[in-house]
Amino acid sequence: MFRGDATFKPSIENGLKISMIIPVLNEADMIEATLSRLQPSRACGHEVIVVDGGSTDDTDRVALPLADKVIKIEAGRARQMNAGARASEGNILWFLHADTLVQSCTYQILIDSLVESTAQWGRFDIRLSGNGSLFYLVAWSINLRSRLTGIATGDQGIFVRSDVFSRSCGYEDIPLMEDIELSRRLKKTEGRPLNLTHKLVTSSRRWESGGPLRVIGLMWVLRLAYALGVSPTKLAKRYQ
Repeated sequence: MFRGDATFKPSIENGLKISMIIPVLNEADMIEATLSRLQPSRACGHEVIVVDGGSTDDTDRVALPLADKVIKIEAGRARQMNAGARASEGNILWFLHADTLVQSCTYQILIDSLVESTAQWGRFDIRLSGNGSLFYLVAWSINLRSRLTGIATGDQGIFVRSDVFSRSCGYEDIPLMEDIELSRRLKKTEGRPLNLTHKLVTSSRRWESGGPLRVIGLMWVLRLAYALGVSPTKLAKRYQ
């Protein structure tokens, strides 16, 4: 594990310290923009932990001055997020994708919402970075589905109190659907998530590169198959 820039001094309010955990793999082109948006939260004493799954580009070099810790382990999103949680010092764990952008005020909205709520976990609404009505519709459907089902996905910035995460044994080490699996367990043991309407911006590159309609269809097929009991290992091969 490498220690990043430690020039920021803690100034924690309400006794809540956020550990922002970001799993990465060859994200040198995206990670600087993502981490730059998190610097205001670091200035207030919260921490950023980047967990690299063996990048062959400059991801770790770019991340090091913008993070408190950079950890290198074997690739696997669930495995990487669990490693970040083990290395964290905060009592709130906030899991973010490498291509998710937040506003400078987002961390404060998260803290204020948790102070005002008894919820033990939650997620944000999202919008996609791409232009056009189709991307708006995709994001709207993701937000609505999550609100109705009480199930969150990783690009919605899942957050959970650290003691609850530890008690739940964290993410299951599976190659796909780890976010849905965790959501199901947390919903069962802790109740429904706190749904924050403040939006995170998620890159639309997956939809743009694969074709929006094709990706939407694939995601629905994968979710249905998982609900019917198909193993995440088999689903991961289809997802690649």
